[in-house]
This record gives sequence, structure tokens and C-alpha cells, in this order.
Amino acid sequence: MPHFVDNSPPGHCIFCRLIAREIPAAVVHEDDLTIAFMDLGQVNPGHVLVATRRHADTLYDLTDDEAAAVMQTSRRIAMAAQKAFPSAGLTLLQANGAEGGQTVKHFHMHVVPRHADDGIALSWPRKEPGGAVLGEYAERLKSALAETAG
Repeated sequence: MPHFVDNSPPGHCIFCRLIAREIPAAVVHEDDLTIAFMDLGQVNPGHVLVATRRHADTLYDLTDDEAAAVMQTSRRIAMAAQKAFPSAGLTLLQANGAEGGQTVKHFHMHVVPRHADDGIALSWPRKEPGGAVLGEYAERLKSALAETAG
């Protein structure tokens, strides 16, 4: 269960306050679209959050440029973390909405160096609907993609 949930209004959330330098943070990178800072709840050394500078609640609220910038910054942070805190693996985690596990309503990506037996458990009930149902799902997604093509 999350130990912290930020229900602040947009523009006043904890990450917006951090970006505005109203509260302290261990910032490791900034550019025009993103900011990367150490997570206060370090899972493993090198656990960094990469957030958009502009307030956006979820992935659905990002521009294409912001989405690309977050992934580029996340990769840069991952490469640096691997040098500074060598690890056997890496997890990138991005959650949307309470049901998705999001605790701060400001888009961000977790960059987490991983080690054997580090206590992180990412699991879900596997469902195997079969080829026909997967084909139907694919067609529904293709149709939705065609409708959202920009």
C-alpha cells in the first residue's frame, strides 16, 4: 500500500512545488521538458523519478514531445545509474490513476536499479484469452489507433 498520496490541485502538487523550488529536492537533471530527482522513498540506491516540468496528471495528458522527452531522460538516468550504482537489472515504472497505483497526480517515471532479492514484486494474474480473442483485441486497438492518428 502506498504510504503517501498527494491529492493537491494541479499546479500545486508536490512535484510542481519541487519544480518551482518551493520545496527542496536532490535534482540530478533538468531540461526544457523534464526534471529528474531522487525519490525520497529509495527502493535501491539510484532510484530516480523523471517528471514532466509542465503539470500533467497522467500519460493521457502528455504531448508527444513530453512523452518522448521523459523516455529520453529516463534512458539517460538509467545509463548514469548503471555507472554510479551497478545493478543486474532495471525497472522503469509509470502508473496512471489510483487503480494503476499512482500516488502523485503529476506524470512521472520511476527509474529503479534492480538487484536479486531486493524486495520489489511486480506481478499480476496472467490470463490467456486465446488467439481469436487476442485477434479481436488487436482489431479494436488498430481501429482506435486509426481514429487517434494525428
